[in-house]
Amino acid sequence: MADVINEPFATISNPKQLDVKLFNRWSFDDINVHSDISLTDYIGVDASKHATYVPHTAGRYSAKRFRKAQCPIVERLTNSLMMYGRNDDKKLMAVSVIKYAMEIIHLLTDLDPIHVIVDAVINSGPHEDDTRIGSAGVIRIGLVLLSSNNSNWFCC
Repeated sequence: MADVINEPFATISNPKQLDVKLFNRWSFDDINVHSDISLTDYIGVDASKHATYVPHTAGRYSAKRFRKAQCPIVERLTNSLMMYGRNDDKKLMAVSVIKYAMEIIHLLTDLDPIHVIVDAVINSGPHEDDTRIGSAGVIRIGLVLLSSNNSNWFCC
């Protein structure tokens, strides 16, 4: 009992050993949203904040306004697969579908699937929507510009 060794905890000298990869295959490093600067705050791919092993963080991203913009983009895509009646509350199934889809993307294109998903979200977001203009009488449909958050939410 008297021979207790008091050694400090081991520290990792190489931070690359803690590289978090999605499904232990694809890294969040080197993924940037520079082609559309307005979407940098709304597409979560920052390696320090959004890197996860599985797109299931169990985060409460709808508790506050605009918090869904902090959700990792792959998890937002996973959540969008669960939107219709028969797919409600089946997140593990949606995660496995995303995993297989990312493997297919990797095999067909030889690119990082996270980068392909980010490029698809950037290129597919609508920039305008229609709304009703007028009150108490003649109402006509007019086009309005969308914010980056809404255009991102429509596509995933």
